[in-house]
Amino acid sequence: MRENNLFYNRLLEQVRLRNTSINQIERELGYPRNALHNYKLGREPSATRLVELANYFDVSPQYLIGENNEIPERSLEMFFKKLSIKDKKEILRISVLWFLKQIK
Repeated sequence: MRENNLFYNRLLEQVRLRNTSINQIERELGYPRNALHNYKLGREPSATRLVELANYFDVSPQYLIGENNEIPERSLEMFFKKLSIKDKKEILRISVLWFLKQIK
């Protein structure tokens, strides 16, 4: 196993940020079991899989493979998806009130 497997480390980082598991991501993306764990051994992902994972995590492929070291910005949609129903309702209430003030 490679000592410094940047792709696998960044993959794990994104998994932790999503508060999920590699197995769950494999299921969601339709990958075979342990498909992502195999990258721990130093294999590089195919271009197709790299793009799929980048899209899934809302980061650039360059970030995942270490060509870009900028910490990816989280999209509002990703933030919203993590909120509870109660919090989403509160955001909706606040948004409607703001919108009504804007159109007056």
